[in-house]
Amino acid sequence: MAADTKNQIHAVGRRKSAVARVILRPGTGQWSINGRSLPDYFPRPTYQIRVAEPLNAAEVDGQFDVLVRVRGGGLTGQADAVRLGLARALVENDEERRPLMRERGLLTRDPRKVERKKPGRPKARKRFQFSKR
Repeated sequence: MAADTKNQIHAVGRRKSAVARVILRPGTGQWSINGRSLPDYFPRPTYQIRVAEPLNAAEVDGQFDVLVRVRGGGLTGQADAVRLGLARALVENDEERRPLMRERGLLTRDPRKVERKKPGRPKARKRFQFSKR
């Protein structure tokens, strides 16, 4: 097991309130997200494409086994967190991939979060209907 942990790469990706810890190992392209396969965890094809985007950009699809533990948020936040963590792991594996990943926007952490609800309003920015009379 000690020899196995030597070849693996760890990275963390975040989006909204989701945090994904990604472990990359040389392998055959197996995915394990919280103990489930990629199509099982992300049933929508758009999420699957978005999550696998860093592997396709680096042209290493099928060369690594991806082990992911993701918590918090919804499916969109989790998918983007996994995407960022995977891109960071690939760059950590080979630093020459950094310009390619940067160019495609895969290394940029999306800072947008849900805006808090303000007092006296039904939501963050929405106001109650105005009545003149």
